[in-house]
Amino acid sequence: MSRGLVWFRNDLRLADNPAWAAATSSHRRVAALFVVDPALWRPGTPRTAQLAAHLAALDGALAERGGRLLVRRGDPARVVPAEAGGAVLHLNADVTPYAARRDGAVLGAVAGSVVMEGRWVHAPGTVLSGAGEPYRVFTPFHRSWAARPRDPWPEPGEAEVEDDPGEGVPGAGAPLMAGGEDAALERLGDFLGRVDGYGEDRDRPDRDTTSRLSADLKYGTIAARRVADEVGDGTPGRRALVRQLAWRDFYAQVLAAHPHTVDRALRPEYGAIAWRDDPGGLAAWQEGRTGYPIVDAAMRQLAAEGWIHNRPRMIAASFLVKDLLIDWRLGERWFRRLLVDGDVAQNVGNWQWVAGTGADAAPYFRIFNPVTQGRRFDPDGDYVRRWVPELADAPAGWIHAPWTAGPLEAAAAGVVLGDTYPAPIVDHAEARESALAAYGAAREQAAGA
Repeated sequence: MSRGLVWFRNDLRLADNPAWAAATSSHRRVAALFVVDPALWRPGTPRTAQLAAHLAALDGALAERGGRLLVRRGDPARVVPAEAGGAVLHLNADVTPYAARRDGAVLGAVAGSVVMEGRWVHAPGTVLSGAGEPYRVFTPFHRSWAARPRDPWPEPGEAEVEDDPGEGVPGAGAPLMAGGEDAALERLGDFLGRVDGYGEDRDRPDRDTTSRLSADLKYGTIAARRVADEVGDGTPGRRALVRQLAWRDFYAQVLAAHPHTVDRALRPEYGAIAWRDDPGGLAAWQEGRTGYPIVDAAMRQLAAEGWIHNRPRMIAASFLVKDLLIDWRLGERWFRRLLVDGDVAQNVGNWQWVAGTGADAAPYFRIFNPVTQGRRFDPDGDYVRRWVPELADAPAGWIHAPWTAGPLEAAAAGVVLGDTYPAPIVDHAEARESALAAYGAAREQAAGA
């Protein structure tokens, strides 16, 4: 047929995009569609501002080819079939339960659609164990993943791009970073200048050592396999970065194989943990006023930027689950709501890892000490000072445990616990014992069932 319709979702680029390449190489005329889905579009959040910036950049890239991004608002199950008409629909697959329901409804209404795989280095279902099953442990998955050749992707064609902008790209505020694939390539190029130190420095939130490509991978402004190709494996730092892409693929295949894990523990023995109902503790964690500086810095960075360095993410998540004994699902939803890189498969996988309930998870007895973690990974306190200005004058010796400062020391730094900065809302040592008991009870219950 002469007309194709490409439905863009988490693949907001023209280069290295299998759906776009297939459509432009097999049709004379192509329309590029994005549907503003009210179920996913959350005005006022950093994530939506970043998405709008990526959409505006995609619209600009299409304009350079004489076309526009066709933007419609509504339920995709109705909008996409209406826009398809007699065209052949092209799209790249997704793995979330919501995407499965949405895409199933659309594909059931649009016969002859072409579904490609463009979000991962190796798509879910292509890296399997010797028994033909999805892996639940990362190390053997990674060995198979690294050895597997890449599936070929189609080459783009010269189809005419339709120039109807529809309702136009909605505005949504200032993004965290410049949008679009050109900006993503610039970020990759910048990171390549410092990637060789990534393995040693990636856990230091006080340093600019990460790639900052997570939001680009989330919205597909750059292809994961292009990042893998550009980074390569020539140094330990480069191998460490590519390993993170393998983790990304691993969590995608876990969610694809076990969609219930979006809101249930993969490991059933932890399905009956007696989580605490603690609205006050949850609010203190969300607002960055737990009294533990590294946790509060992470949560304030999330609120301000919609992004957190990976090490503080893990520390903050561990604090919610293990120190406050609050259900990991509440934390996962909060992160997913605010993070510009809030990819469901990655967010769920990482939260279940911290909680000890998921695939290849941290043992239930691994409980991060927020003071020890802060002193190790933010030794001078620079990360905390940036996001917790109440402690800006605190010395490195006690900035991660301000309750240990003497009264005169604290006063000299302008710190008054319970006044200028919160006192700790829990005692870590006591909270650790409570968490171990709760997990132990759940294990015993499962063993006796």
